[in-house]
Amino acid sequence: MKTLTIFTPTYNRAYCLHQLYNSLLNQTNQDFIWLIIDDGSTDDTKQLVDSWKYENKISIEYIFQENKGMHSGHNTAYDNIKTELNVCIDSDDFMPNDAVENILSIWNTTNDKPNIAGIIGLDSYKNGEIVGTKIPDNIFRSGLSQLYSNHGVSGDKKIVLRTDIVNTFPRYPIFKGEKFVPLGSLYIMIDQKHQCVCLNKVLCIVEYLPDGSSRNIFSQYKKHPNGFRYSRIIEMKYSNSILYTFTRAMHLISSSIFARKSFFKDNPKPIITFFAIPFGLLLHIYIHIKIKK
Repeated sequence: MKTLTIFTPTYNRAYCLHQLYNSLLNQTNQDFIWLIIDDGSTDDTKQLVDSWKYENKISIEYIFQENKGMHSGHNTAYDNIKTELNVCIDSDDFMPNDAVENILSIWNTTNDKPNIAGIIGLDSYKNGEIVGTKIPDNIFRSGLSQLYSNHGVSGDKKIVLRTDIVNTFPRYPIFKGEKFVPLGSLYIMIDQKHQCVCLNKVLCIVEYLPDGSSRNIFSQYKKHPNGFRYSRIIEMKYSNSILYTFTRAMHLISSSIFARKSFFKDNPKPIITFFAIPFGLLLHIYIHIKIKK
């Protein structure tokens, strides 16, 4: 049994998936399985993966599903992963050659594993620049949200998770007609009970393609209001900052309008939300303007 599953939800990304495949071939430690979740692709993704499986250079598993969105791909991955650790590498990203080695090296030297949910590492761009900031050198254990709120860390980070801990939390919800739920909602829930080992090494090299969700965030707000609403509720529930809760309430108000739901349904902080209503309405107007542009 391998130790790590690298899973990749993908949709019509056959044109760039080879970049990740080649990076996995070059890993200095091959103690991993590559699990590809094909989210209803209509290109030649399956044929491409079949050719790689035929080469038999690395361990590859392939699952095809009806198109349901990135978060559904994560659900399917978590339902099928059998290794101790797992990490998501998106179809437009890839790993430096020593990424798996660095993951397993720090994990194998971690003493208090029962209390640890996984590893937080770095993302970088192709030019070597770190996405956001590094983790402070004096921080060895932390939750992801605590790094952002308490230690001034910024930018996307790569999360390696223990599979057994992931399986103690609910899967991402599936909303009819929607295909997106912010993935960070799971990490916030994990942070309430567990910490991760902090690793100031690059585990993933990212490229934000024009068809990616990061580049189309305002239209995503309108297309997937229930998914964002679900995430805002979790963010507000576990927030210890009045200012942050207020900004999440603004977004909750906008998402609720798009979803045609009450601002206060399932709302963990109704009083703050009440005072945020004028600002939430302004945000909603702003999103509409950005979408039209």
